[in-house]
Amino acid sequence: MKSTLRFDEIVLPAADLGETSSVPDLVGHVNLQQSNTEFVLGETDEIYEGYGQYPSAYPYRQNNGYKGELRQKKLKTAVLENAYLRAEFLTELGGRLWSLIDKSTGKNLLYTNDVLQFRNLAVCNAWFSGGVEWNIGIIGHSPFTTAPLYVANVKGDGYPILRMYEYERIRRVFYQMDFWLEEESRFLNCRMRVVNPGTEVVPMYWWSNIAVPEHEKGRIIVPAKQAYTSKAGKVYKVDIPVVEGVDVTRYKEIPQAVDYFFELEKDFPTYIAHLDETGYGLLHLSTKRLQSRKLFSWGNNEGSDRWQEFLTKDAGRYIEIQAGLGKTQYGCIPMAPHTAWEWMEQYGPVQLAKEDLSQSYEKLKSITADYILTKTEYPDLEEKLVSTKQTAKEPASAVACGSPFGAWEKERRGTEHLFFEDLGKHSKNDWQEFLKTGKLCSRDPKLPPGEFVIGRAYLDLLRKTVCTDNKDNWYAYYQLGVLEYQEGSYRHARKAFEKSLEIAENPWACHGLACVCLQEKEEAKTSRYICQGMALAKDELSYIKEGFRLLDLCHDSAGIVKWYEKLSKIQKQESRIRFLYAKALHQTGKSKEAFAILNENGGLIPDDFREGEVSVEQLWSEIQETLTGEKLPVPHVFRFSTNPSS
Repeated sequence: MKSTLRFDEIVLPAADLGETSSVPDLVGHVNLQQSNTEFVLGETDEIYEGYGQYPSAYPYRQNNGYKGELRQKKLKTAVLENAYLRAEFLTELGGRLWSLIDKSTGKNLLYTNDVLQFRNLAVCNAWFSGGVEWNIGIIGHSPFTTAPLYVANVKGDGYPILRMYEYERIRRVFYQMDFWLEEESRFLNCRMRVVNPGTEVVPMYWWSNIAVPEHEKGRIIVPAKQAYTSKAGKVYKVDIPVVEGVDVTRYKEIPQAVDYFFELEKDFPTYIAHLDETGYGLLHLSTKRLQSRKLFSWGNNEGSDRWQEFLTKDAGRYIEIQAGLGKTQYGCIPMAPHTAWEWMEQYGPVQLAKEDLSQSYEKLKSITADYILTKTEYPDLEEKLVSTKQTAKEPASAVACGSPFGAWEKERRGTEHLFFEDLGKHSKNDWQEFLKTGKLCSRDPKLPPGEFVIGRAYLDLLRKTVCTDNKDNWYAYYQLGVLEYQEGSYRHARKAFEKSLEIAENPWACHGLACVCLQEKEEAKTSRYICQGMALAKDELSYIKEGFRLLDLCHDSAGIVKWYEKLSKIQKQESRIRFLYAKALHQTGKSKEAFAILNENGGLIPDDFREGEVSVEQLWSEIQETLTGEKLPVPHVFRFSTNPSS
């Protein structure tokens, strides 16, 4: 069978992604990889701890308008197939490699969810489990997790190539992924390319996150003697495979959620394998550019079970094995200007002898390496990266379009062979016109702001023109305030937002002022400004949701209770708003009412409940103790903590 590429659809129970937030992500959200503050490491580790940490998703908006309800939905796919493998990609959801079928066994080498259930684990909030996710730019699950990519096809050397690509706005880089199956190959080829066309060094991040099914006697094999991990706010190095009495390669023995970033041994092939009890499973290979591998386990306790239930319907449990540019996810690595980084990844089946699994871990690493060197294409992988370099720069036939921002950057180097289009609603490019003329088109202050931008060019020109061409433009002052805020210039941001509000009453400047006041620890003013904004945007659900979050952050429980009574019926039922209302009721002495709300319909869990969040179980415990004077175990429905001691 010749290799083929076709574009198709699948039907899956899926949540509605909903609308993106109407306001910019100024305050930011918790990122677990950025919460560790102490590094207990050696002078040769060089993991760039903390380098390139970014406090929010800006200029991307938060995707927080989804709900928990599922309905049958058609999803666009691209399918690569040959006689041995069938690879299916979700082109409108970050290009996720959704399934990889080994046709000789009929088995899926990946964990594929049976539903598309959005949850709050990504940089832009909405995320879903399953498949292989491609994460670029800043630490965390990519801003493109739920976004359509540019899709194209290229005529390769006797096989079709699926190309997906985009422009990443925070680091201002282009990235391109070429996928193909050669006719006689049992491995999916993935050729990645990231280009920094600018004049500055940028922090760079890439991790390929691979979800695989959690087998009862499953095991991972990785060529490493040590790994970086974290516990109790410290990042340190441990010997593997046994950590604190647990063989972490036998992941079912791991008690709580944990990351292990493996330091790969240089004299081994660059790989990670996931095996079931028979020695069969997925083998991931790469060229040397991907210098690390990782294991993420949810752990094995009640909180771990609850998270798995929260992310799927009947697909069962999973773990993640990952491959990255940096040694860990505690920092990015520096990428020089005018530079392209390229590498190959391969995904395919592996079958070791069942009796090999009883060997020592050191022996098992060598057995796997011998298998790779004798039965896979790995020995030629670096050569394949070089031989396909010209093909990677060939123009492609466009199939679908992504965002317009690559088109805005067409004059930058590194895009000659990539097609970008300024589409539909973005056809009037106010920001490009602003850079040419110095005048920013104003907007109706009742409507949500247009696109947000990033970069000194916009900030410097706005600073110059708000006294001339834009002196009476509320929108120019608002956008100036946003850019000043991003620079950490809160005093200048405050002045710009105040001027915007003086020119035209608008909720957007009120939100900006509330965020400035929160940063400056002026909680009373935070509350006043966001309440003023909610009064102006009372029909904008995403604004109200953000308003309640800010009121909670500035500890204005009375304000939340007061505002909740003003909301429409639909707004009152939004799960995060209702949860914050229950919390505020408890904090204002109405614990019995709060407890009734928390326990309604089997348990109130916000649809956007975030990884690492413990607010629900804490609230239940606090109210329970207040009402009964007893400390009782947290019910399973609220039990999301993956640390058994909590």
